[in-house]
Amino acid sequence: MIQIYNTLTRRKEPFQKNAGEKVTMYVCGPTVYKPSHIGHMVGPVIFDTVKRYLNYVGYPVSWVVNITDVDDKLIVRSRELNTSVKELAEKMTADYFECLKKLNVTGIDHFPRATEHIQGMIHTISRLIEKGYAYPANGDVYFNISQDRDYGKLAGFDPEELDAGARLEPNPIKKNPGDFALWKAAKPNEPSWESPWGPGRPGWHIECTCMAMSLLGETLDIHGGGLDLRFPHHENELAQSESYTDKPFARFWMHNGLLKLGSGKMAGSIGNVLNVETALKHVSGGALRFFILNTHYRSPIDLGEWDPREPNAPPIPPNLAASAKAYDGFLRLIERFERISKQKWQTLPVADRLQPQRTFHWSLLQGIYSRFVELMDDDFNTGGALGVLFELAGHLNRLADQENLETPAATETGLKSFHEGILLLKELGHILGLFFETRGNLGGDDSLVSGLLELIIELRNNLRAEAKKIPSKDDPMKKALFGQTDLIRSRLAELKVTLEDRPSGTTWRIG
Repeated sequence: MIQIYNTLTRRKEPFQKNAGEKVTMYVCGPTVYKPSHIGHMVGPVIFDTVKRYLNYVGYPVSWVVNITDVDDKLIVRSRELNTSVKELAEKMTADYFECLKKLNVTGIDHFPRATEHIQGMIHTISRLIEKGYAYPANGDVYFNISQDRDYGKLAGFDPEELDAGARLEPNPIKKNPGDFALWKAAKPNEPSWESPWGPGRPGWHIECTCMAMSLLGETLDIHGGGLDLRFPHHENELAQSESYTDKPFARFWMHNGLLKLGSGKMAGSIGNVLNVETALKHVSGGALRFFILNTHYRSPIDLGEWDPREPNAPPIPPNLAASAKAYDGFLRLIERFERISKQKWQTLPVADRLQPQRTFHWSLLQGIYSRFVELMDDDFNTGGALGVLFELAGHLNRLADQENLETPAATETGLKSFHEGILLLKELGHILGLFFETRGNLGGDDSLVSGLLELIIELRNNLRAEAKKIPSKDDPMKKALFGQTDLIRSRLAELKVTLEDRPSGTTWRIG
């Protein structure tokens, strides 16, 4: 049975739904005012993997990620760029969608925009006022935390401990320092909507409550987001939602760890933010996803010491570069499979459902499969699951070496075991959303790049063949021909294309 760590109860709890029952999941999305950096991809990658695994074990999942398209940050940034809030939001939303696509985040079912749900927010706020949980003040509306007897239960503190001077901006019109805005009165030249309290716009917290309940119902199975959202955003969401419905807002609260940049932090004000677009110039989308999943989702993801402002700084953080290199080992194994089998990885079938009583021809695969499932059942331990995939890759490479699978001496038994192991690698990789590319991030037309490289290799092999026909190793023509083959290899290496000469032929890879 799946066990999930619940931030609300601070312990792992069994996910008590029967296979086949619908699961609802809401994850807080971005405020779309700047291009997506790699931190914006952590939550989507993690919860995309959560959905993939829940699907695999038999749960249909409806997953919603909101788009905050009206907010203080959007207003400020649009003024800086001399554009409208709407135009900026649309442009940055398109950037966010493109980044999700490149990291193979495919499971999100709905992307509601805050501006599409304004009337529902006004209705909810009105009801909270009627029930005594909120109050209007000078065109604003605030939630009264003193009326919510268990306010603070998610973050784990007593609301009386809140320090207005240190943690909250003092506001004389509030009844309590911790009261938060449900509605904000319009300021000049800001987007606004008519309401019973005058023109204005919703507060950030009420947006998520209304979008989640509108699409998924009053009680969610899973509410997710980054650890930085636990307070105040998620605490306030929980308070206003449960005050409105008198029902639990979410059965499980899941919070993922955040990116860590060595001993410092990543921030736009410092100038060390790594945008997804920049990162993907140096690593593939699969490698970036692999890096995110290689740590348990509740732990910080350490990029290592890196400051792009320093002279001769590497283009990407060291731990990301090292992770991409490790990921490349899987891609080389996939290419090895394609050489051995003369099949394309993309054409292999993928089993999409858990098989508890599964048996394998190659017996060691049983242990691999069982450990992977146990780790994913234990609070979606993707870091441990990737360790199992490394173990599987090691077994497959050793089998290929021991059984000479790339030569005519390959045995039928060896080939059968290798193929079975590769099928399992693809199946488990698919659960994690990995190995959806096998040549890295080529850019341009992949078929054209591949065709040109194959032509270059063919010409190089012809030069080598002519050189080998000349018996004397001191013959100038022989040296010249081999010199040209070495030149081709070195020039391709400068372009990050590696050639590998094998008994079965010459192969190439990028990276």
